[in-house]
Amino acid sequence: MERIDVLVVGAGPAGLAAAIAAREAGCKSLRVIEREERAGGVLRQCIHNGFGLHRFGEELTGPEYAARDIRKAAELGIEIDVSTTVLSVSNDRVVTVISKSRGLETIACGAIVLAMGCRERPRGALSTPGTRPAGIYTAGNAQKMINLMGLMPGKHAVILGSGDIGLIMARRLTLQGAKVLACVEIMPYSGGLNRNIVQCLQDFDIPLYLSHTITDIRGSERLTGVTMSRVDENRVPIKGTETEFECDTLLLSCGLIPENELTQRAGVELDSATGGARVTDRLETSVSGVFACGNVLHVHDLVDYVSEESAVAGRAAYEYAQGARDFAGRVKVVSGNNVRGAVPQFIDKDSTGDVRIMFRVGKILKRARVLVTEGNNELLSVRKPVLVPGEMVNITLSGEKARSAGEITVSAFGGDE
Repeated sequence: MERIDVLVVGAGPAGLAAAIAAREAGCKSLRVIEREERAGGVLRQCIHNGFGLHRFGEELTGPEYAARDIRKAAELGIEIDVSTTVLSVSNDRVVTVISKSRGLETIACGAIVLAMGCRERPRGALSTPGTRPAGIYTAGNAQKMINLMGLMPGKHAVILGSGDIGLIMARRLTLQGAKVLACVEIMPYSGGLNRNIVQCLQDFDIPLYLSHTITDIRGSERLTGVTMSRVDENRVPIKGTETEFECDTLLLSCGLIPENELTQRAGVELDSATGGARVTDRLETSVSGVFACGNVLHVHDLVDYVSEESAVAGRAAYEYAQGARDFAGRVKVVSGNNVRGAVPQFIDKDSTGDVRIMFRVGKILKRARVLVTEGNNELLSVRKPVLVPGEMVNITLSGEKARSAGEITVSAFGGDE
């Protein structure tokens, strides 16, 4: 059995950032496991720009952003095992992996960083009625087909869901000569960033139908059309509001799900709101010495924030591998009014520095106020012009205030609340 200090699962932006941070902190015994044939994760297929503004101060494409971390990892001599699959992670930090080059391996780890990313919600999870013809893809699969394989999914498309990948694919299909007939969103607001709504839909005159969904899929061998219906406040289709679209392609952009099968097998507690692990401000999960970061923890808007967060996990993992810390207790973080899935869920009393808390709101809040309290004691109040569910909220809380509390609650209010 091989023994190492830190093992990172995943060589996307989260895994690379965690590995780089661990190495720069002094970790010499380090491996990164990646099931794909190349490092870089989903960024390899994201050829549009808009990445890196916060971290590098310039606009990069996805491959350019990934290449910087891949080069940095190479310069630091970090071992990345591609085409290698992790079969299991135990709660005593023993990892079993398999590959063609090395066969079956068992690795005992001082600490583990889980950075497997997320996956798209498939048609089967949406309960959309109709036939099962060819021509129905998740937006990410369509993106991979066009950008990495040079294949067109179809010529006339409808997009169900307004997540960022779907919005970006509306533009990409249009630029490649396809006709995007509509982007259909069941909620009364978009699930993507406002800049993507403007740049990917409005700039190309692609209509966005809010409070609508697809209620029928037609076609035998190949998709021939879909039916769109308006929904009420309970998201139930309203009879008599049907609109027919003739199309050969339907893209699904209906949300992302943290890739947490390995996390669950390791016995890690998950958060029902985020779908990821419950973690401390060090990104340590409920299983001692197992850390989680990036989209496997909670789905991010910007890769820049993924990298920043994952660097914290990498450093903390190496610190843990060097010796057990003195446990001084934890402060619980509660998601309050209008707040969904605040991360971290706990704050270690013996950690240092200010605490970044990230969350999403449950509805659109104008003239908003974010409030952090301990009982009736106000710890932080931040004003925001508007908060929308499609964009992550970031706040920074004084570490001294956070660690002296017993339990803190994060809430958000609109101007009329």
